[in-house]
Amino acid sequence: MPFVEEIFARLRENSNTVVLEEIRDGKITGVTGGELLELIGRARNFLASKNLKNFDRCGLLAANSIRWIAMDFAAMAEGLIVVPLYSRQAPAELAAMMKDSTPSLICCGDAALRDGILQAWPGAPPHFLFDEIFAGEGKPANNIDPQLRAEDAVTIIYTSGTSGEAKGVVLSAANVSFMLGCTAARLDQLMGGRSLPNQSGQDRIFHYLPFSFCASWIAVLTFLLRGSRITLNTDLTKIPNDMPAVAPHYFLNVPQLLERMRRGVDEQIAKKGGIGQAIYSRAKEAWARKQENKSQPTDALWFSVADAIVFPTIRKKMVGGNLKALICGSAPLTPETQDYFSMLGIRVLQVYGLTETTGILTMDDPANPAPGRVGPTIPGIEMRIGDGEEIVVRGPNIFPGYWNRPQQTAEVMRDGWFHTGDQGEMDASGNWRIVGRIKNLIVLSSGHKISPEVMEDEIARYLPPGQQVVVVGNGRGYLCAIVAGNASSNQVQAALDAVNPQLPHYKQVRVFCLRADAFSIENGMLTANGKLKRDLISARLKNEIEDMYRVKQAV
Repeated sequence: MPFVEEIFARLRENSNTVVLEEIRDGKITGVTGGELLELIGRARNFLASKNLKNFDRCGLLAANSIRWIAMDFAAMAEGLIVVPLYSRQAPAELAAMMKDSTPSLICCGDAALRDGILQAWPGAPPHFLFDEIFAGEGKPANNIDPQLRAEDAVTIIYTSGTSGEAKGVVLSAANVSFMLGCTAARLDQLMGGRSLPNQSGQDRIFHYLPFSFCASWIAVLTFLLRGSRITLNTDLTKIPNDMPAVAPHYFLNVPQLLERMRRGVDEQIAKKGGIGQAIYSRAKEAWARKQENKSQPTDALWFSVADAIVFPTIRKKMVGGNLKALICGSAPLTPETQDYFSMLGIRVLQVYGLTETTGILTMDDPANPAPGRVGPTIPGIEMRIGDGEEIVVRGPNIFPGYWNRPQQTAEVMRDGWFHTGDQGEMDASGNWRIVGRIKNLIVLSSGHKISPEVMEDEIARYLPPGQQVVVVGNGRGYLCAIVAGNASSNQVQAALDAVNPQLPHYKQVRVFCLRADAFSIENGMLTANGKLKRDLISARLKNEIEDMYRVKQAV
């Protein structure tokens, strides 16, 4: 049974139980399983009136909301291929993706998003606002089951490549169904086997990551399949208040938020001072020495006091009182951050995957997470090291190909194996560690992926001839740039002022540093054919790079 039918069946079981809610302006509104099906029916009725054909594309451009979920299910159930788009992305980039996928219609969450697309693409296909889509009557209850086969494509999710050109990753119903079985099983394990709401109550989940990201979408589908109660954050600035109010059992994160939470605790405790700060500081020192097998006689006392008095207060203010684990993916998490949460008594479970692998390849074992690693391969998937220490995989989760790009599909799919472009290693227990990227793609701690070459060329276009630009930021919260040559600070800032406004927030360069000496073949920073040796540059200029990130933090 394809996953849409399974989730619809679960929603019918939960027809009188709240399954999805959202926080707006401090107020929580929600829908039961039956009410969500009714919204899906309204959207299906609207789509059916447009005389669309099976496998027509439906653009979905909106921020996270209950209606986003209903629209997504409605389109899939009507046999359409959903093209989810990141609502914070630049209109020109969104227009390029839609021109590539050629949707028959585009469904927008609000007028501002619609107007941005129309300005960037005057000849865009018909646009419809959610208010119009959900205003009519719903599809009759006896005609709500979807007509969906396992081999049918259900979505095209765009992901950046090293060329800077976004590619549409096609995922089938079979890909998603397989993955939901894996993720649901792992959450059953985390929650002690609980999968039905009438067994021990619903799982409570807080969710803030954009649905247009593959792992985020898979997570929400899994939660609905398990009959959980999902609360959506609709304002990222309100996460510190919304999260403990929801008191989730678990939720999906990117490293950027966990690192921000860690810094926030340190800053608040330092500001408050007093005996609490003294206990906290000594407990942190004791924990650090324990990890290095250098414990002192009084360390156990300080840690036990903190564990009894300070840490429970931190956990409750941070995430409420129900947390079983934090789940983290999209980018590498530093072992120091994972270790910090372990000190507080909070498990951090890592996952690893790509859009082309339906979001996930490995997941930490809830009973035995390995710090610094991303867990074992999920059952049913083969994963091994290929040439150049590249991770290659095959299994039911591997995408059928890129939309209208047979050559690029063939480049990554060879002899039945998908080539990830990542380097990794596996320990004796089967836990994987991601060493680095073979490609030059920068992955921010937010999970956003950026091709540095395109940005470097654009910045250099506004600088005097001969300047070299290197954009850095892998695993960081934002981008910085190294400019080599004789450009002045004013010239570089003027170039950034020209480039940044044209880019989405995550692609903007926030800080830069100047380097008088050019990168060359002679000093070893260029290859024989003149390409940047990025790893070597990052290693040699480590101090300069760290200084740039310290400058931004200080501000």
